[in-house]
Amino acid sequence: MLRFPRALPLVVAALAVLACEKKKPEGAAAPAPAGAGAVATGDRILLGHVGSLTGSEATFGDSTDKGIQLAIEEVNAKGGVKGKPLALKTYDNQGKPEESAIAATRLVLQDRVAVLLGEVASTRSLAMAPIADANRVPMITPSSTNPRVTKENGKIRPYVFRVCFIDPFQGTVMAKFARDHLKISRVAVLRDVGNDYSMGLADFFLAKFKELGGTIVDDQSYKAGDQDFKAQLTNIKGKNPEAIYVPGYYTDVALIARQSRELGMKQPLMGGDGWDSARLYEIGGKALEGSYFSNHYSPEDPAPRIQDFVKRYKERFGAVPDSLAAQGYDAARIAADAMGRAKDLSGEAIRDALAATRDYPGVTGVISIDADHDAVKPAVVLEIKGNAGHYVATVQPDQPQAAK
Repeated sequence: MLRFPRALPLVVAALAVLACEKKKPEGAAAPAPAGAGAVATGDRILLGHVGSLTGSEATFGDSTDKGIQLAIEEVNAKGGVKGKPLALKTYDNQGKPEESAIAATRLVLQDRVAVLLGEVASTRSLAMAPIADANRVPMITPSSTNPRVTKENGKIRPYVFRVCFIDPFQGTVMAKFARDHLKISRVAVLRDVGNDYSMGLADFFLAKFKELGGTIVDDQSYKAGDQDFKAQLTNIKGKNPEAIYVPGYYTDVALIARQSRELGMKQPLMGGDGWDSARLYEIGGKALEGSYFSNHYSPEDPAPRIQDFVKRYKERFGAVPDSLAAQGYDAARIAADAMGRAKDLSGEAIRDALAATRDYPGVTGVISIDADHDAVKPAVVLEIKGNAGHYVATVQPDQPQAAK
């Protein structure tokens, strides 16, 4: 979710770190790219995950990693892939793009993984993507929704894929929901200017909402980690919107919700999948009541495939899986499915199999990978009631939104 071209310096920094760690004699041959058959031998197939296991979005990385673990355990229980068990190596990026680049470089050059899984945040995925392409190692992001993750300057990133929908669709979902379901015509926007996810989603929502006849009465900004949002909220209050669109991550959103209520504002907040964390409700409490956000799945969905997943995850980890866990699970299962269909375990063969994925029955929807390496799949809208998100509507990518 980058607004500025920061990925290249991150790649250079990552490679410099590894060069310091592991110097080779002058004139020695360069190592073969990790994707070029490096994992075709041995007694296991290694997958690499880069996630935020610490930092302000630690629940994102933790949930995703647990979903990946469950998927790998299930694949191995059925014989693995091509007769080999899957194994997982996870690095914590501390929620930082530069650490994401370093971790991805280690995974492809040192650990020689078959597939990179991650990241959740688009800014961090954008730091990893050039490394995947340069080393011909397929990368699957479970949850990064910014279009630039898979397609930069009109060119498709050859080895980068995603199993989530993208921001133009997610922004459209909430704009249509606000106009058609909530009957709202006046909205304010409060976005994180340092976060590509937030900036992109705000832009797509704003454009669609205006296209549908709505009015954006104010467009305020903040930066992740800010603690005081009352100046922006006071300005918004003066414009008297019917709702506030806040496409940020859960920690900031929860504080914004609390401070808006302290200012006497009663408008519902709306947002995207970056809200999805138990910490949202722990921090925001009752201030979030009656707010809405778009997401990738709902554990309340009665479909047998989803309820079976929820049951298995609860048995394994003792908690209801959030959408990050479900997407991590889908990313790992689709990686395993592609490797099983690939002619061999080279990066090129796995990439081609991923690109050919059609109608995969994922937990977060039936998933097909399109020509841009994006997932074609539905979204859901959840309403917060009683410190939990509850299913309201499912929105298909090619169908008008229908509320429950």
